[in-house]
Amino acid sequence: MDELHELLQQARRARLFDLGGRRALVVGGGTGLGQAMAVALAHAGADVCVAGLASPGLEETASAVAALGRRGEFIAVDATDEAEVERVVRDVAERLGGLDILVNSQGTVHLQESAELDMAAWQRVIDVNLKSVVLCCKHAGRLMLAAGRGKIINISSVRAFQGRAQDLAYAPSKGAINQLTRSLAIEWGPRGINVNAIAPVFTLTAINRSLLAEPSKLEWVMSRIPMKRLGELEDLFGPVIFLASDASNFVNGHVLPVDGGWLGA
Repeated sequence: MDELHELLQQARRARLFDLGGRRALVVGGGTGLGQAMAVALAHAGADVCVAGLASPGLEETASAVAALGRRGEFIAVDATDEAEVERVVRDVAERLGGLDILVNSQGTVHLQESAELDMAAWQRVIDVNLKSVVLCCKHAGRLMLAAGRGKIINISSVRAFQGRAQDLAYAPSKGAINQLTRSLAIEWGPRGINVNAIAPVFTLTAINRSLLAEPSKLEWVMSRIPMKRLGELEDLFGPVIFLASDASNFVNGHVLPVDGGWLGA
């Protein structure tokens, strides 16, 4: 009975999925998955700054956050440039009064016959998908380490677990994100920082709509997903709130597939 009483007391004190008072930076928050996750974090109570290459989408996302009653900020950044990342992280912390949550949703893709691979394009994918995540984790991590707490959420992909023809850049970069996530979780977990990742399947974003415009490709993708539908942006709401909240305080170094069963098929 004493143990059950203590559990009840803990349940009453738990904030679980409430992000009220938390400050979040979503890199790549002007479009697609990043935009959706920024809105989800705000709906759960967080103040949110979105960052990325200059685009109308950044301001639109910040306005959507503000419409939910939270503080919404936006700032342009080339996340592959360390000096810019350092400046932006410092600026965001000043604007929001600190930084509790980092979501790395920036990304790009290049598919090409491997024997003809354009190495400049390959380097661009590696820089955007991997180098920028390292830089954002490094500089946001400094603030979180000083505070003794924080949540970092990297966006991986089901392609991190599987190879793909004509893909010597995107899939390897996402595989590296998984290992980066695990390595940081081991190093920073003892210091109060949870580092996890989300691995979505094909989700209905502008980029994927164009990739799946060919009927044969769409048919193949649908055949691989046991739930028989593509991912929707709102499918990321629950996972990102969970990993950003106290509900995941003992989840560390985990890569969470949001794939309708793709990896189990």
